[in-house]
Amino acid sequence: MENYIVSARKYRPKGFEEVVGQAHITTTLTNAIKNQQLAQAMLFCGPRGVGKTTCARIVARMINEFNDTETNSLNIFELDAASNNSVDDIRNLIDQVRYPPQQGKYKVYIIDEVHMLSQAAFNAFLKTLEEPPSYAIFILATTEKHKVIPTILSRCQIYDFNRIQVSDIASHLKEIATAESIKTDEDALHLIAQKADGALRDALSLFDLIVTFSGGNGVDYATTIENLHILDYDYYFRLTDHFIANEHSAALLLFDEIIQKGFDGHHFISGLNEHFRNLLVSKEQVTVKLMDVPENTKAKYLSQAAQLSSSFLINSLSLTNQADNQYKTSKSPRLLVELCLIKLAHLNQAVQLVTDNDGVELKKKVQ
Repeated sequence: MENYIVSARKYRPKGFEEVVGQAHITTTLTNAIKNQQLAQAMLFCGPRGVGKTTCARIVARMINEFNDTETNSLNIFELDAASNNSVDDIRNLIDQVRYPPQQGKYKVYIIDEVHMLSQAAFNAFLKTLEEPPSYAIFILATTEKHKVIPTILSRCQIYDFNRIQVSDIASHLKEIATAESIKTDEDALHLIAQKADGALRDALSLFDLIVTFSGGNGVDYATTIENLHILDYDYYFRLTDHFIANEHSAALLLFDEIIQKGFDGHHFISGLNEHFRNLLVSKEQVTVKLMDVPENTKAKYLSQAAQLSSSFLINSLSLTNQADNQYKTSKSPRLLVELCLIKLAHLNQAVQLVTDNDGVELKKKVQ
């Protein structure tokens, strides 16, 4: 049996052109290397799985002018500060810095999760970080920049990595699926990208999981929904149709069906809140772009939003947001959600009644 390599490792970018969603970082680093203006101490900060360590390794290879097939293990030193955070660990690193590289031009020191270093370790590192040898480059990486002491921050050139956009992650997954000859559904890839919450590494792990689960049958929407335990958009569209028709009984039965499938009530009400938000932004053409959903789902939102007034949606958001906030402290959370659904089922009628009364009052004033 061949050794299996997960997608996150197999498709790790080897050059800046392959890095997803960080153009502002890769362009700056490319120009800095090209113009020989690269700082000797850099801090890469941002969420997990967005390419901090990957970019650090690419920098190390580029400044040493290694190609993809050459090894540069003698030039790259990686330290995990989460488990090597003592002053002795930093002193050992400082001792290594004294010796110039045996091959290539630079020695690159990559310290992951640098915010985990102890106060004493930070202090021991300060002088070396401020005045490193000409052949040493330090790249510090962290997910929590606010925990890095100011004296370290002041000695580094700071690069802020962004969360990767859902559309960029979905496109990258599509490229990998094509390379692996895996049949995919666009909606399924979009769901995976959403679930990853801006982290490409998480998205690749989820993608591998679903490919394995499907047993070679491809990645489709139904399989993804089942495997990731995601509540389908269709439930919220059906529920809103019941609200439009003032059918509170049908809404309660549909909620019971959702609970029976193992979904948490808090997750459900939070999703309903997001659903009403998407409907509200669908009311205006200029705000449609604020929705982060597949194109065919976006069409459903536009269609359903046309049946609802802005007043109904604003009041609905208020009710669902209130239920969301009260859920954890409620002694009867299911009853709280059901009461919210009953109110929503009669809200459209109440809004219409208020609108009609306002029209009558206005007519009387005109007469």
